[in-house]
Amino acid sequence: MSASNKQFDDSVRPEVAEMIQRHSYALDENRPEAVAKRRKTNQRTVRENLADLCDPDSFVEYGALAIAAQRSRRSQEDLRARTPADGIVTGLGSVNGSLFGRDKSRCAIMAYDYTVLAGTQGYFNHVKKDRLLKIAHEQRIPLILFAEGGGGRPGDVDADSVLVAGLDVTTFAEFGAYNGKAPIVGIVSGRCFAGNAALLGCCDVIIAARNSNIGMGGPVMIEGGGLGDFTPEEVGPIDVQTKNGVVDIAVADDAEAVATAKKYLSYFQGATTNWEVSDQKKLRQIIPERRRRVYDMRMVIKTLADVDSFLELRPDFGPGMITGFIRIEGQPFGLIANNCKHQAGAIEAEGADKAARLMQLCNAHDLPILSLVDTPGFMVGPDIETRAQVRHVCRMFVNAAHVTVPYLSVVTRRAYGLGAQAMVKGGFKQSPIASWPTGEYGPMGLEGAVKKGFEKQLKAIDDPAQRQEYFDTQLDKMIQRGKAVNMAAYLEIDAVIDPAETRKWIMLNLESATAQPRVDVPRRMIDTW
Repeated sequence: MSASNKQFDDSVRPEVAEMIQRHSYALDENRPEAVAKRRKTNQRTVRENLADLCDPDSFVEYGALAIAAQRSRRSQEDLRARTPADGIVTGLGSVNGSLFGRDKSRCAIMAYDYTVLAGTQGYFNHVKKDRLLKIAHEQRIPLILFAEGGGGRPGDVDADSVLVAGLDVTTFAEFGAYNGKAPIVGIVSGRCFAGNAALLGCCDVIIAARNSNIGMGGPVMIEGGGLGDFTPEEVGPIDVQTKNGVVDIAVADDAEAVATAKKYLSYFQGATTNWEVSDQKKLRQIIPERRRRVYDMRMVIKTLADVDSFLELRPDFGPGMITGFIRIEGQPFGLIANNCKHQAGAIEAEGADKAARLMQLCNAHDLPILSLVDTPGFMVGPDIETRAQVRHVCRMFVNAAHVTVPYLSVVTRRAYGLGAQAMVKGGFKQSPIASWPTGEYGPMGLEGAVKKGFEKQLKAIDDPAQRQEYFDTQLDKMIQRGKAVNMAAYLEIDAVIDPAETRKWIMLNLESATAQPRVDVPRRMIDTW
């Protein structure tokens, strides 16, 4: 029975009645104006999102009775009615408990309420976050942030006696220090600027609704800096923040954001027992017979993985690299894969950043990594070097060298040069490697190798037809030499497998890799980028 319609009788003590009354201010049913505003923007209230996120009757709220630090200029009745919980709901709840049990599903949750002073960060607001972060640090449980609103709130005059600029708050340091301890999920719908954006940017993953605008400074700060007048919708819209890689997963609305957050968390909560699998024989035909024709690597991933288990990160950023999460026989994996539909799968700076960060994410939170390889190598040329290619692609080598979780690689087609080495944990002896029969290998692209390796011989042939015939002959020799079965015969890869048996190979090697206990390693940080 809700606090608003509870009938009091003589058995209810005044203290209890007061407590129930105080809590009732925050209930959606007692805030019709606030709820109406959310409906106009096609958004849900904070408490509706929490009810959808958490298992029934599992959420324990901390600091529910806080109000804005404005008692010296507003009545307490007004503050209770208009600033319930000081604009942020914090507490602990279970997420996906029906799948993984309460012990694996406990999460710390902080959710900004935009209907309270535009989601700004007040004095008690920070106190509540710091309290929750302390609990999270002690328990090392996943942290979920609903970020919507702005930064510091100038109207909290009660704090003027103890604060000047308020720059000594510990919230941002403690939030940043939680990086790598447990998964951190950021969810944003609507406007997210300044302090809210600073917390959001510290999250492992950012899930954003299509109506989102995200920026380190909103219109007020931009105007204050003398940089012009802009509407909130002009600052960091979703199309910008997906293409530049800030947003990992774009969704339609609040409901899809919560559903996606639950799916994302599930990969770090354990294996599932109920799963379906597609016909694996389809993998035998998915690579074109013509070796230079493109195919859909995402179709490979979806066929290989358990049905509906693929969750992709940053699809519009660094399109030459695919990253995300899948399950195989219920077991979660982090995934990196080359996309031959973009630049033939050559690894560019942005794609390397995606792959390197996925390695960090999995290494920090104990997820095995699966790499699907089809690349002609690192992208080269004057243009790519203007994007700091050297530094970005080498993040893959450095991060892979520090990976301690199982790392398995399957070559579907091409594996050339340094780019191929980066995809298989830095070298062909650093992790188990299997190849499909369509795999082909070389120190660089085979056509280029023939052009440079036989440059003098080719130039010495005047007749174009004979020159092409000589080129084709040398190329065929390289193709035959670099075939998967020949690579395996020289023991440069571990196995050539039937594509239909890929799942079996992965799971058998995972069992072998996880049979040995992991050596204790220092806590692993995850780059925000």
